[in-house]
Amino acid sequence: MCTNFIPSARVDFLEQRLGPVASLPVGAASWPAETFPGYAAPVVVRSGQGSVALQVAQFGLMPPWSKDAQHAREMSRGTYNARSETAAIKPSFRHAWAARQWALVPMECFFDPCWEDAAANGGRAVRWRMSMPDGEPFAVAGLWERWTDKASGEQADSFTLLTVNADGHPLMGRMHRPGDEKRMPVIVPPGRYADWLDASPQQAMEFMRCFPAQEMRGEPAPLERATKTPRAVPRSDSPPPPENLSLF
Repeated sequence: MCTNFIPSARVDFLEQRLGPVASLPVGAASWPAETFPGYAAPVVVRSGQGSVALQVAQFGLMPPWSKDAQHAREMSRGTYNARSETAAIKPSFRHAWAARQWALVPMECFFDPCWEDAAANGGRAVRWRMSMPDGEPFAVAGLWERWTDKASGEQADSFTLLTVNADGHPLMGRMHRPGDEKRMPVIVPPGRYADWLDASPQQAMEFMRCFPAQEMRGEPAPLERATKTPRAVPRSDSPPPPENLSLF
C-alpha cells in the first residue's frame, strides 16, 4: 500500500512521454509538498477529444454514490489505495474502472515502512524512500472520480492508487510488518503512459504487475522523531498528516 508520496507536476517530463499536456490553469488549487490521504495532488487524465491534462484531485477516492459531503469524506479515508485484483467489482471503484477513468499520478518518490531494523530502532519501522535510480519522476496508475454534492452542486475530483501483490519482490517485499501481505503501487513503464490512459478495462489488467526491483532505488529516509512531520516544506498552508496514519 502507499499512503505518502511526493508529487510531481513537471510538464516537461510528462510531455516527453505523452506529447502536449494541458497544464494547470492560473489560480488552480495548490497542494502540499508531501501528499497523504485527504490532501490534494496533481494527476494526469484524458480530458475529452483525446487531449491530456493535469488536474488537482484529492488523494482518497470519493465514490459517486456518496450521499453527502461528510459521507464522501468518510469513504475517502479508506479508498486511497485500490487492490487491482478487485477494483473492477468493489463498489467504491467499479464505476471508475468500467468508465475507464484512468489516471497517472506523477511522483518524485513514495514512502514505505521497513521493519528489518525495528529492534535496533526502539521497535519502530524505518521509513524508506522509493524512487528511480536516475532521480527522474515516474507515474503510478490510478483511478479518478468526480463527485457532485447534491446540496450545493459543487464538484470534487479525487483519486486512488492501484496496487498489486509484492510478496517476493526483492525491494518491496522487504516493506511492512513481518507476516503482512506485501503490496506496491503500480508503476507505469515510461514508454506506456499513453497506452495506460487509452486502455480498455481488459487491457488495463496487463499493467497490474510489479515494477522490476532493479529499475528502482530504495533507501532509508527516516523522519525526525522530535517533530513527526514531513521534512519537505509545504507549498501552501495545509493540515498536518492525518492522526490515524503512521509516519513510520
